[in-house]
Amino acid sequence: MGLAIGFAASCLAASLFYVGARWFPGNGGSGPETRRSGTDDDRRAGEIREYLDAIDEPFAEDHPIEGGSVEFYLPDRDVAITFDPRTFYRLERSATHSVLVEHELPGVHLGSRLPFETPAVDFGPDEDEDEDVAPDDTAFAVLGLPRTASEAEVRRAYRKKVKEAHPDHGGDEEEFKRVREAYATARAAAAGEATRGDPTPAGEATP
Repeated sequence: MGLAIGFAASCLAASLFYVGARWFPGNGGSGPETRRSGTDDDRRAGEIREYLDAIDEPFAEDHPIEGGSVEFYLPDRDVAITFDPRTFYRLERSATHSVLVEHELPGVHLGSRLPFETPAVDFGPDEDEDEDVAPDDTAFAVLGLPRTASEAEVRRAYRKKVKEAHPDHGGDEEEFKRVREAYATARAAAAGEATRGDPTPAGEATP
């Protein structure tokens, strides 16, 4: 009797786990009810939607794939576009080509990430200004810092970001590399600002 009750309880628990995994996937895919909650994701989705419409590329939103879902899917190309590094990493092992869109990437720049040739798109002078963002500004943005951050603040932000992005901690290799490159650029820029702000002439000791 005890074995029968234990077996029944195990079956019930397994059934509940299966239903929960189906309705609330925890493998990096995110459904529409959990994703579009932030204005940043809304902005990215709007820009990508506008870009795909401009190049006349068919797409589906919140498309289920490989046990999860992606923000955009291009059925004619078998290309998945996601905002989540875990989903991107998981799809890299599948036949579907995956594209990761970071929060600072303007939608018009998506074409350089796609695995097929895309036509040039001109969204006017405002978008052109976005294309001219300085590398230093992008580096500080990747670290989540203002352009006026000090070298010490850059180091602290890097230590936090690099732990989150490290592949050994569930992060993405490309994101890890991008954080390291951003750190090198931002640190050099912050050090340069500190030097320019020092009124002591070169070669003269500070009293």
